[in-house]
Amino acid sequence: MSGRYVVDLREVDGTRVAVVGGKAAHLGALSRLDGVRVPGGFCVTTDAFRRIMARAPSMDEPLARLARCGPDDREAIRTLSARIRHTIEETAVPADLTAAVTRALTGLGEGAACAVRSSATAEDLPTASFAGQQDTYLNVVGPAAVLRHISRCWASLFTERAVTYRLRNGIDHRTVHMAVVVQHMVVPHAAGVLFTADPVTGNRKVATVDAGFGLGEALVSGLVNPDVFTVRDGEVVARTIAVKRRALHALPAGGTEEIAVDPRRQEQPALTDAQVVRLVRLGRRIEAHFGRPQDIEWCLVDDDFRIVQSRPITTLFPVPETGDRENHVYVSVGHGQMMTDPMRPLGLSMWRLTAMVPMHEAGGRLFVDVTRRLVSPAGRAGLLDVMGRGDPLLRDALETVLDRDDFVLPSLPDAAPGRPPAGGAAGGAAGAAGGAAAPIETDPAVVTGLIERSRASVAALERAVRTKTGPALFDFLLEAFEEHKRVLGDPLSLRALTAGMDATTWLNDRLEEWLGEKNAADTLTLSAPDNITSEMGLALLDVADVIRPRPEVVAFLEGVEDDGFLDELAGLPGGTEARDALEAYLDRYGMRCVGEIDITRPRWRERPTTLVPVLLDHVRNFGPGAAERRFEEGRQKARKKEADVLSRLRALPDGARKADEAKRMIDRVRTFIGYREYPKYDIISRYFVYKQALLAEAERLVRADVLAEKEDIFYLTFQELHDVVRSHQVDDRLVRQRKDAFRSYHALTPPRVLTSDGEALTGAYRRDDVPAGALTGLPVSTGTVEGRARVVLDMARADLRAGDILVTTFTDPSWSPLFVGIAGLVTEVGGLMTHGAVIAREYGLPAVVGVEQATRLIRDGQRIRVHGTDGYVEILP
Repeated sequence: MSGRYVVDLREVDGTRVAVVGGKAAHLGALSRLDGVRVPGGFCVTTDAFRRIMARAPSMDEPLARLARCGPDDREAIRTLSARIRHTIEETAVPADLTAAVTRALTGLGEGAACAVRSSATAEDLPTASFAGQQDTYLNVVGPAAVLRHISRCWASLFTERAVTYRLRNGIDHRTVHMAVVVQHMVVPHAAGVLFTADPVTGNRKVATVDAGFGLGEALVSGLVNPDVFTVRDGEVVARTIAVKRRALHALPAGGTEEIAVDPRRQEQPALTDAQVVRLVRLGRRIEAHFGRPQDIEWCLVDDDFRIVQSRPITTLFPVPETGDRENHVYVSVGHGQMMTDPMRPLGLSMWRLTAMVPMHEAGGRLFVDVTRRLVSPAGRAGLLDVMGRGDPLLRDALETVLDRDDFVLPSLPDAAPGRPPAGGAAGGAAGAAGGAAAPIETDPAVVTGLIERSRASVAALERAVRTKTGPALFDFLLEAFEEHKRVLGDPLSLRALTAGMDATTWLNDRLEEWLGEKNAADTLTLSAPDNITSEMGLALLDVADVIRPRPEVVAFLEGVEDDGFLDELAGLPGGTEARDALEAYLDRYGMRCVGEIDITRPRWRERPTTLVPVLLDHVRNFGPGAAERRFEEGRQKARKKEADVLSRLRALPDGARKADEAKRMIDRVRTFIGYREYPKYDIISRYFVYKQALLAEAERLVRADVLAEKEDIFYLTFQELHDVVRSHQVDDRLVRQRKDAFRSYHALTPPRVLTSDGEALTGAYRRDDVPAGALTGLPVSTGTVEGRARVVLDMARADLRAGDILVTTFTDPSWSPLFVGIAGLVTEVGGLMTHGAVIAREYGLPAVVGVEQATRLIRDGQRIRVHGTDGYVEILP
């Protein structure tokens, strides 16, 4: 059988997805795989679908309107998709196409019952499975009925669910086409689904089998509860046998019906253990063929398995490639850096080239292999202790892995104890340096000197890079990365960082022990000097002071949409002063942005409109001099707290000694804790210099017709870009593939801990002191506050009022301008010393971080109470 409109499944393979769709391509490949039995059939190609769409009247207008819909515009999607489906189903199938389908049906046998299944060109692909989004029809008998259901499959390309999925994933409706698979109907004893990896934990060594009596559609649609078998290493290690009261069976004349299962069989397993193990063995063969874990639909007929579908499991988080077969444990870098979004290839490679420890990439995120530390008793204790204090969920996830009997870590030489390698920029450098060094004197001049040296080094970088182009630029940058790491790993800098963090821990531990007061250091560190991130937040208040008395400027900014607005300000009354204030702010902080560890993210200097909503909030919500006033209020609160603490300590037994020790530590923490933020500022300052140089090179490549657009360099690694500059040749197909992969990574949630088996662990709080119904998190800034929750996922769209509580996924330093206008903070990701926690303490904001799914469980506008001292959030009625 061959032809333009109908092809035999045996003639199909993975190279013909554009003609037969993802499902048919997989089935065709499976049908030629030794030992795999696929029901015979044929595919109605996408050429047939295109012909129907061309014949369908007035299709352009609803398709164009559908493309303009947002994924949450449910009513418009419902109306337009229903209209398109109706039009397709009512379009007559041409006579030659009808004849081709009828001839193909004859080849399946006179009066054969068929299964009619959709097979879209964007379906069952490695990055998007589209599972369950187009239609399947079982036990269809006769040419007329088959043709009618083929039309329904074509129309199912425009179900509300499929349309919304494409809109969310940036897939153009016009680029997706529908083929239809018609197969001989299998009437099974049992049917179900096999996952060759655990779909919940991600473990690639565990397979799960769902099984029920009769047709598998009852199980897939949720009509019945399945038996569930768990298989590891060729053995059933767990089983849950459901009471199966109903089943779906095929009717002789066509169609299906729901029937009652004989009571004597209801609690019998649908498969024996031997059959389950045999099925998993078959699934492993299919998985090996396609090169990734599979979601496989199967039927059991006369003790023989038939495969009716196999698609990739696209929800699994990828596993870093190591090149060995040993067990490994990885810790997320993004959770320590407050940026769990995917990064583009250039961003990933630049961070790895400038990081203090080796890193691995998976799913557009970075991970550090902590296996060596975990197998060493000394390294394990140090790692768990420091990570547990910073993020209890991370510690719990690691301890869960260590407690596993079926995941044995390799024997490796002892690792030196030290700070964790996967935390913030400072934590990574300290970890690479091998832990705490000699003590450092409590001298503010140390911090001043470190900052001056950093500024001088960045200024030298800016001067030197101006003369570099072409391959010479890349040679220079490789040298610059070494200087970058030298500054980051400066022993004096590491000692200053350690001093501030250790003093914080000392004060919190001792003052709770001696005075029964939790997190006393939070107040003692208010308005600490030299905190570049908190200064950045307050500095925008100063810009608001310049703009507030100039109504024409305020009105202009309220309508700003274009990033070139700074040039237009000079034409307004008071606009020159406003522009100068904004330019000065951007000169100092314009290298920052949300997700700033990814060099490809647009900086504030590149996209200044990002700051406008926050700036206008400051104009509305604050009066003149707010920055200086707030800083001074924090300083006075810290002084008052210091006096109170020391007075209470002196009243204790041995109080003079305790007060003297506490005073030394208070001076120490105020000297060094602000510097905690500076290394990140140094990194991001250098990143902006690197980025400007690379974009200038990209512009030269665009002018030479090597690149289509300069942002294409974001989808190449640093070394690949170096090669393109040398050769003036680029692999356009690779760039397109990288863009598709990057889009798909947004659907993945990175775990805090990932094993080489693929198991993703987020950890759990082991606490019994949280009120029922409250959301548990990590207390990072003391105090209790009640207010309106504002769930903000995009800083540029924040609309905050005084007293609001910010609820978001994560906050890196770029969010600090928002902090001056809120009353409290709740984040899904964070630790005790991550940037959001440090700035919340600096501003005196009650804060709870590490609250799993906070942005989903808390609705925008709800009233909540944040318990920053005890680490939980209450949703109020």
